[in-house]
Amino acid sequence: MDHVEVRRRTYHDSVRLMQASAAVQRSPGVEMALIAMATDLNVGLLADLHFGVPGDTGPDDMVVAIRLNREDALGDALAALDAALAVGPATGDGGMFTPPPPHLVGTAARAAELDLALISVPGPYAFVEAVDALESGLNVMLFSDNVPIEQEIRLKQMGAARGLIVMGPDCGTAIVGGIGLGFANAVKPGPVGIVGAAGTGIQQLSCLLDEAGVGISHALGTGGRDLSAAVGAASTLQGLEALDADPATEVIVVVSKPPAPEIADAVRRFAAEAATPTVMCMIGEETLEAGAAAALGVLGIDAPPAKSWPAPAAKSRGGTVLGLFSGGTLRDEARMVLRHHLGEAAEQFAMIDFGDDEYTRGRPHPMIDQRLRLDRLAAAGDDPGVGVALLDVVLGYGSHPDPASELTPVVEEAVAKGLAVVVSLCGSGGDPQGRDRQAAALNRAGAAVYLSNAAAARRVGEMREGGAA
Repeated sequence: MDHVEVRRRTYHDSVRLMQASAAVQRSPGVEMALIAMATDLNVGLLADLHFGVPGDTGPDDMVVAIRLNREDALGDALAALDAALAVGPATGDGGMFTPPPPHLVGTAARAAELDLALISVPGPYAFVEAVDALESGLNVMLFSDNVPIEQEIRLKQMGAARGLIVMGPDCGTAIVGGIGLGFANAVKPGPVGIVGAAGTGIQQLSCLLDEAGVGISHALGTGGRDLSAAVGAASTLQGLEALDADPATEVIVVVSKPPAPEIADAVRRFAAEAATPTVMCMIGEETLEAGAAAALGVLGIDAPPAKSWPAPAAKSRGGTVLGLFSGGTLRDEARMVLRHHLGEAAEQFAMIDFGDDEYTRGRPHPMIDQRLRLDRLAAAGDDPGVGVALLDVVLGYGSHPDPASELTPVVEEAVAKGLAVVVSLCGSGGDPQGRDRQAAALNRAGAAVYLSNAAAARRVGEMREGGAA
């Protein structure tokens, strides 16, 4: 049974709609749910899923499409939807508020003393909204993806000309003035500033520092393409300059996926002239664990061993390593570590980032909706050619409220069939999911759990060389 309704002139940003889709999906009796603004792309996705959408629907309308396996489940599904959409955004003190919804960025800027706009609209509309924000004197965090690189360059040029920073597009994580934006963890305020062209890289780094008792002044995401030759580190250099001028920042860490070599050299030269000590953490050269240790070293603090919950009985049954990641940076870091142990042979391991566009088309992000990864983990348990499954679980605001509740039965079954499971758990002690509770549940199910992604990957490499988890 399919239920399709259109809520006219009703707007919610894509993060909220992803969370709402996942909440409805978890409602009993629901086979599939897609809650989305009726852009051309989303209407096409709904058609691909065989949902009929009225022809007069436009991008200002919200479509609710639910596929049910029993008719009496609709009421609960709609109640779950309304509850998910009613939740207000988080405030700095952990409370919630529901502000009046302005219809335009410029209207919002004039209505209050604001200095930053978080934009999360479909890619084709993001440029116009970001221009409106910049012309209204606002810095921009552009969560939206699928923005052409030419538009990214233009936005960053406009921002620089006005003394404003553009974080993104495809900027999933930031911490500004102690407030987490997008996918962010509950970490303490402190002396370390981060500039990151890597969302889960920022999350892992900030959590490792938090575990060592050191907090974050600001974490400025830049979007994954910022250190490309085309963009030229525009936002990275602005972020470095801003943090260098911030009296609360005593050390800066620049974290990035593999950058263009000439751009990395330019960033290093710029950082060398800063008054604030700067640590470079480029995945492919260094691990996030090493970057955190270097930042702590500048502050005169020894990095503590990363906390772990081993599973001593778990051993690899031979075969390949299968990486099932929701974060591209964590996937890249794990691949780098595994190459150190296993060499370059592609048949030794397969590493998948389920956050890539090919996996999120028509689906919420895997930090919110774990179904694809759960299916692949279950299939790996049945495949004797796979010896170890390595997966990340990323906690924090915006992520699944209780990922272990869905993962533990699948992990238990896979482990019972002989698959070794190692989890890289990215989270802080203050995260709303309860990090240590999540770790203990996964460990009881048979997984080895590590707070350091690099440590998890090293353990997998050791297992393939004959060690235990």
